[in-house]
Amino acid sequence: MSFDIALSGIQAINQSLETTSNNIANAATYGFKSSRANFSSVYAGTHANGVEIGSLTQTIGQNGSTQNTGRGLDAAIDGRGFFVSRDMTGGMTYTRVGIFSTDTKGFLVDSNGKKVQGYGPSKGGALGPMGDMQVPTGQIDAKPTTSIAYIGNLSADWTAPKTATFNAADSTSYNMVKQSIVYDSLGSQHTVSQFFVKTADDTVTVHYKFDDKAAETTTTALKFDTKGQLATGTTPTALTLTPGAGADPIAFSIDYTGTTKFSGEATTTTNRSDGYASGAFVGVELSSDGSLVAKYSNDQSQVVGTVAIATFANEGGLQAISDTSWSANADSGTALYNTPGVGLSGKLTTGALEGSNVDITSELVGLMTSQRNYQANSKVLTTENQMMQALMQAL
Repeated sequence: MSFDIALSGIQAINQSLETTSNNIANAATYGFKSSRANFSSVYAGTHANGVEIGSLTQTIGQNGSTQNTGRGLDAAIDGRGFFVSRDMTGGMTYTRVGIFSTDTKGFLVDSNGKKVQGYGPSKGGALGPMGDMQVPTGQIDAKPTTSIAYIGNLSADWTAPKTATFNAADSTSYNMVKQSIVYDSLGSQHTVSQFFVKTADDTVTVHYKFDDKAAETTTTALKFDTKGQLATGTTPTALTLTPGAGADPIAFSIDYTGTTKFSGEATTTTNRSDGYASGAFVGVELSSDGSLVAKYSNDQSQVVGTVAIATFANEGGLQAISDTSWSANADSGTALYNTPGVGLSGKLTTGALEGSNVDITSELVGLMTSQRNYQANSKVLTTENQMMQALMQAL
């Protein structure tokens, strides 16, 4: 009987060593969760009959350290949750490994080639349906300008220009000129020149000129109060530029809200239009809120989707498919999907990956403990063998 008990101990220790060895081997595996072999005693009725490995427990709830990679499509979950991928059969798998890329058709895939699941682009403030995430890799259309925001300080030290009649070609007929860029429906650039002329102590009149054409007849009178602030109720100036060359007329407005008139140098802090030329796709990256952002050669970007994060009532009950991915079952409960940082879902740390949660020191201590236990059980076998030999010789 003691021989069988000692043999069961050696067999259980060997199984435990397999778990420990696997933990140590995966100490550098991204998203790996260490396992623990749980010993349980074996009884035959009321008689002790040895030991066995009763179960394996994965430390899913313990996160590994965050390791920076600098790669735009790497992401680690800071908190609870799993990235969601769909395999070829349509089954959902869950992982903490955020190593993503795009395939030849533009779909976002994980390190195993499975399609990452997420929500479509927002429409009317609501996220799109959950499914495969595809990045459009073509051109982004040009957007004609509809508004220009100009903010600056028009110096209170200005004096009226020497030449009373405004003439764009005569620099003595205005105090300052600033250019803004606008785009037509074909994405071509056009220049809007703004000529600032002091016409009264509290008024600066703005004249306009488009490209190399004659000055426009439309002007804007900017009136300021005694504190140097633009008078309330000043409305944006509506202008129309006719570019020709097959492009639609550009109907836009210039908003001077925030412009001041203080002593000192005239400055410009904002001179921004909302249009842009067409651009070619140059890359894609993830943002901390889970948005998948496509970037284009015209310095524009657009959100093409948001990755989904799955949480479970009992994540420890997930069924391991591999050392870094799991599937849901009755024990884990149904997956609850959300965007990063919403509900129980953790936020994303982009340009980083979650490392293994293996504690090497603890695993080495476990190895030494297993070695002592193995030696002790081996000693029982040796003693049992010696006793049997002595008994046979006595007979």
